[in-house]
Amino acid sequence: MEDRITELEIRLTHIEDTLDVLNQSVIDQHKLIDRLQLQIAILEKKLKAVASSNIANESEETPPPHY
Repeated sequence: MEDRITELEIRLTHIEDTLDVLNQSVIDQHKLIDRLQLQIAILEKKLKAVASSNIANESEETPPPHY
């Protein structure tokens, strides 16, 4: 009986360690996702700024000389 309790305690300790490692992985991934979302937002703003600057709409463009 004592051996069985000891084995269960050992398993519980391993499970708790695994849970801590997985929890830290989730925290790290969440931080990474937050950074990536911020980078995407910055890139979207830059892309919108560039797209609206010097590029005319297709309907406003004059046809090339070979037409």
